[in-house]
Amino acid sequence: METRAGVVVLRGHRELYERTWHLFDKAREVTFAASDVRTWASHNQPPTQGKIRKLYRPGVLLDPTSAQHARHVATTGAQVRITTADLNETIIVDRRVAILAGSDRTFTVVWIPGVVQGVLTLFNTIWSQSKSLSEYELAHGELWEVAPRILELLASGASDTRAAKAMGISLRTYRRRVDSLMTTLGATSRFQAGVRARDLGLL
Repeated sequence: METRAGVVVLRGHRELYERTWHLFDKAREVTFAASDVRTWASHNQPPTQGKIRKLYRPGVLLDPTSAQHARHVATTGAQVRITTADLNETIIVDRRVAILAGSDRTFTVVWIPGVVQGVLTLFNTIWSQSKSLSEYELAHGELWEVAPRILELLASGASDTRAAKAMGISLRTYRRRVDSLMTTLGATSRFQAGVRARDLGLL
């Protein structure tokens, strides 16, 4: 643990849970932003008496277990939305404390008012441009059905023409679905899409 004025850095989920769970006991408003439901594994079941907003990247919906979690959260009264925008994985509690996930299993807890407000403003901007979970799934449901096969074909190195033929669809449709899948995974290249799919356990 590292501490500075208004900031503390915690290492690992265990320390995060032990040092911050009390913040959620009587929280009136909690907002989550995550690319992966496992980022906030220790805080996936916060108290439900307050207002809860959860914002996920579409890649969450490609993993059946993660997708089920997101749907379950939505049935408990929380607002769940999907965004294709880049986001920093964050929790904001009662607009006064922000918890930011790092890339090395560290979590930075900040309670400096100006910083927390800035993080909340960014969250609200992305939130306002996102779609509800049900709306997003309705629009992209077909993609979830074919995604495993597309990932398999991409991993095999098959040409687009061969892959489209294997799926029984036109080349144009195949390429459109690949583009949609890359957007869902937040990838800018097919190689990166494969890496992210492996990270999610899809390959």
